[in-house]
Amino acid sequence: MNRRGPIGVPSGVLIQKSSATTLLSGHSGRMAGQGHHGGLDAQGYIEREGSLGRIQETFWPVVAAARDRLTDVFGARMTSAYLYGSIPRGTARVGRSDLDLLLVLRDEPTEADRAEARALGDSLDKEFPGIDGVGTLLVSRTRTLSALETYDLGWFVACLCTPLLGEDLAEFLPRYRPDSHLARETNGDLALHLSRWRERIAGTADTDEARRPLVRFMSRHLVRTGFTLVMPRWNGWTSDLGEMAEAFAEYYPERAGQLREAALLGYDPTGDPTVLRRYVDDLGPWLAEEYARVHGVKEPRPD
Repeated sequence: MNRRGPIGVPSGVLIQKSSATTLLSGHSGRMAGQGHHGGLDAQGYIEREGSLGRIQETFWPVVAAARDRLTDVFGARMTSAYLYGSIPRGTARVGRSDLDLLLVLRDEPTEADRAEARALGDSLDKEFPGIDGVGTLLVSRTRTLSALETYDLGWFVACLCTPLLGEDLAEFLPRYRPDSHLARETNGDLALHLSRWRERIAGTADTDEARRPLVRFMSRHLVRTGFTLVMPRWNGWTSDLGEMAEAFAEYYPERAGQLREAALLGYDPTGDPTVLRRYVDDLGPWLAEEYARVHGVKEPRPD
C-alpha cells in the first residue's frame, strides 16, 4: 500500500462544476525541472486541493444535510463519499455553484442506485437555494482502485476530491506528478468526445437556454484539456479555468485567445450556437490532434 503525504474526477465521469475565477497572467514560463508553479508540494507531487476547512459558512448546511442523507440512503452499500469542485476549494458562488459529490460503492452502481442519487440531489437542490444543482458520481471501489483507472479516476479521487464520509481511498493510491503519463490518461480521449458532442448539439433544442449548459460543459472540458496538454512543461496544477488558460497561452500563443474565451464561457456561458460550432469544428479537433502528438492517446476503457 502506498501511503500519501499529509492531506490538504476523470474525464469520462466529470460532472459540470462552478467556481469563481480571475484570469491571471505573468507566469514565469519555467520548464519542468526549473522549479514549479502552484499546486505541488516540495517533492513535486500534486497536492490534494480542497478541504472541509475551506468550505464557506453559507454552504455548510447543505454539506451537512448531504452527509446525513447519504448515510440514510446508501448505508453499508457506500464505502466512501467525497466532495469536489468549488465548494471544498472555497471558491463557490452563492446561487451559481453546484454541489459536486462522488460516492464509492462496494459494488458496481445500479440504475436503482443512480435513481436514488438523483432523487437525493433533487431534494437538496430544492431545499437549499444557495446551490445551483447537485451533481453526483457513483463508482465502485474496485473500479476506483483498478490499474486501468490509477491515473484517471484514481488520481481524481486522490487529488481533486475531499473526504466527507468513510474510508479515504487515497491511502491505497500512489502520489502523482504533473507528467505526460497523467496528461495522457486524464484527457487523452478528446477525439472520442467530439463525435458525441456533435450528436448532443444536433439533438439540443434551438434556444439559448438549451444550449447554455452545453457551452459551459464543453468550454470547461476544452480548457482543462488545453491545460493538461501543457501541464508537464508548466510543471504545476490548478483547477482555476483562468489560470489554466494562461498556462496554455505560454506555449500556444496562437490559440491563447480561444482558450481564454472558453475559460470565461466556462463560468458565464452564452447560448451562442457559433461557439459550439467552433468547438467541434476548429478548437476541439486541433486540440485532440496536438494532444495525441504530444502525449499519445488514452488507454481505451470498456464501454
